[in-house]
Amino acid sequence: MDKIRVGCWSLIALIVAQTLSTLLSGDQAELRIVGLVFNAAAALSTFLLLRRPDRNRWPLVAWTAAFFGWHVTGMLTLAGVVTTGLDAVFTVGTDPRLSILYQVVLTTVAAFAVHLLLPRPKGKA
Repeated sequence: MDKIRVGCWSLIALIVAQTLSTLLSGDQAELRIVGLVFNAAAALSTFLLLRRPDRNRWPLVAWTAAFFGWHVTGMLTLAGVVTTGLDAVFTVGTDPRLSILYQVVLTTVAAFAVHLLLPRPKGKA
């Protein structure tokens, strides 16, 4: 399996985890709908790239980088490093340690997916 497919499947795992946590959260309905729309758009981009891996993958790299930034923000918010007022959005379950662990794992998955999806320069022949 090539790097693009591994990156796409990593992103699919990230989207599934985010979608489940969004559906199971007790956040406001508007925030859940926005989260589900973003996840659906990223899933569509992933599907299109998996269908034709020779196509432009920059939109998917942008989605993955945005997910990375979102989970870094969540990690920093829950750790108390920054104050965003979004603590309820980033909290998963009732245990704050579980929420931080969730953010760390999804940040790591997103970072690897970005690394795998970034186009590589062609080597010299």
